[in-house]
Amino acid sequence: MLKTILAISGKPGLFKLVNQGKNMLIVESLSTGKRTPAYAHDKVISLGDIAIYTVEEDVPLSKVLESLKTKADGKPVDVKAIGDDADIRAYFKEVLPDFDEDRVYTNDIKKVLNWYNQLLAAGITEFVSPEEEEEATEEKGE
Repeated sequence: MLKTILAISGKPGLFKLVNQGKNMLIVESLSTGKRTPAYAHDKVISLGDIAIYTVEEDVPLSKVLESLKTKADGKPVDVKAIGDDADIRAYFKEVLPDFDEDRVYTNDIKKVLNWYNQLLAAGITEFVSPEEEEEATEEKGE
């Protein structure tokens, strides 16, 4: 699911991949629905390719968003109401207990929380695709 959701450096918000052109991607803003091109020189990353550092191994963003959804009962998270940097880090520790505190910055945590809110606002509430769930189930069974 998150493979088609993109973050583009220098552009606010998240975008949905609509189509591919010759030297560009056609993307649609999740918040406004406006379509724009994203060129080869833009730094574009799929949310499906992002992982959060932990003490042992990196955790895919989809799993972090799922545990965040569980903690927040499927509701948006008010980042400003959480408090200062220490409070935000403590909140994120409840979501992902073993995140690497040296390599995960508070700005990264705020970005994940904001992405979660933007995805909810766009009506995207399923973060882990069925294929990922099957893989996780198979890994546990081995």
